[in-house]
Amino acid sequence: MNNQRALVLFSGGQDSTVCLAWALARYAHVETIGFDYGQRHRIELDARKNVIASLRTQFPQWSAKLGDDHMIDLTVLGQLSDTALTRDAEIKLQANGLPNTFVPGRNLLFFQFAAALAYRRELSVIVGGMCETDFSGYPDCRDDTIKALQVAVSLGMGQRFTFETPLMWIDKAETWQLLQMLGGDALTEIVVDNTHTCYHGVRDQKHAWGYGCGECPACDLRKKGYERWRAASTVNAKGSA
Repeated sequence: MNNQRALVLFSGGQDSTVCLAWALARYAHVETIGFDYGQRHRIELDARKNVIASLRTQFPQWSAKLGDDHMIDLTVLGQLSDTALTRDAEIKLQANGLPNTFVPGRNLLFFQFAAALAYRRELSVIVGGMCETDFSGYPDCRDDTIKALQVAVSLGMGQRFTFETPLMWIDKAETWQLLQMLGGDALTEIVVDNTHTCYHGVRDQKHAWGYGCGECPACDLRKKGYERWRAASTVNAKGSA
């Protein structure tokens, strides 16, 4: 057990839920922070509440360490952005090679606002679900970006922060496996039943991997990762039989 206090960037999606479980397994005290930035899939904000409630109920060993949840109004980011995550627009690649789901400055702002809160709450570790293995090319998800931001924020705040990204070098199948290792079937069921990933905000279609349209890039990545994980789990189970 690490005696440090942590703050998790928690959207209500699969990745941030894995990061929350990862932090709860390691740190003495964990708080969560979410952002309303005018996202079209704002149903994820409801998912946040359901995930936290389920974790408190089903994992009493974590409940005592799970502190306050903080919701920050960042709707100004949505007002500045013209993206497929903040507007009702078709998801497609842009001329610069990035998908139009990229919200410029989003993760940079998330970490800076989180650090401002962490400073006041005496939380020295900030955990995010950024990943450079399975990602859409978002420049603010890269390891170099997060490391550079950690240095800048620590210098600017006059306090050393550690930015942890436990998913940075694993793919989606490995994320499902990490989920299983952290909390077994109970945690996996919480993710399938309660988390939200779909860019279109679809919650009326349930699949083996959870709710979503099944077609947007976020659903496709989550579905394929789940299928690879289940296939590998089946092979391993047969090999150990």
